[in-house]
Amino acid sequence: MIPKKEINVVSDMAKWKRSQAYADYMGFILTLNEGVRGKKLTCEYKVSEPIEKLVALLNTLDRWIDETPPVDQPSRFGNKAFRTWYAKLDQEAEKLVATVIPKHLADAAPEVAVYLKESVGNSTRIDYGTGHEAAFAAFLCCLCKIGVLRVDDQMAIVFKVFNRYLEVMRKLQKTYRMEPAGSQGVWGLDDFQFLPFIWGSSQLIDHPSLEPRHFVDEKVVNENHKDFMFLECILFITEMKTGPFAEHSNQLWNISAVPSWSKVNQGLIRMYKAECLEKFPVIQHFKFGSLLPIQPVTS
Repeated sequence: MIPKKEINVVSDMAKWKRSQAYADYMGFILTLNEGVRGKKLTCEYKVSEPIEKLVALLNTLDRWIDETPPVDQPSRFGNKAFRTWYAKLDQEAEKLVATVIPKHLADAAPEVAVYLKESVGNSTRIDYGTGHEAAFAAFLCCLCKIGVLRVDDQMAIVFKVFNRYLEVMRKLQKTYRMEPAGSQGVWGLDDFQFLPFIWGSSQLIDHPSLEPRHFVDEKVVNENHKDFMFLECILFITEMKTGPFAEHSNQLWNISAVPSWSKVNQGLIRMYKAECLEKFPVIQHFKFGSLLPIQPVTS
């Protein structure tokens, strides 16, 4: 079934919170949160064929950025070349997804491809935000539901696929100067992402020496960012923003005062539900189909 919008007015949010889609999506996020707990990006883990194919798919998207340079235009933000890049994805998404899905599941490609198309930003507004990030997590969740990705792919889903996705999104954001979608400015966690802070804080739980107070230390970030998703996010913020960290990223600055990573992790999960999943401007764009249904939870 081709997924479609179901959340059209604020009162529809109750339907979303009771839905099978919400339960499955949140379950997926939390399962991966446990799966990467205490693990480095550079550690050893199983890499299955579907994982390799997903990375190849993301590499294709990356290559298309190189083939679609930004155009000269008067406004600094929202480079219109993004629309050219996006049109290519719009056209090719089903074919790309078909390269990841085995032949006997080919019928699922059109449904799953919708989430991929929704995960890279909006081509009208040329913006990107946590709703687009959620669509990519939903895309991966759907691949789990049809059995393409399995339980033992957990670490590779986050460390290989999602991490590669982040690299491509950062390149899109930089290349086409994308606007943050629904950003809360200095009061939000980050202009563009949220999930890597959740999973990234889980990676750091029970770390022998790195505490939350260390992530605002430039030296610590430079020495450890290749191992930890959370620190990669901090590095990207400091590359993109000028001025004191406490001013441009006030929420993260406050989080650095939390005593332990497990407290940070729990707090971020609560914040993700409240600031992203329970916000109408974010969820109104979410699409529902047979894999992520709007119907109420059955169990």
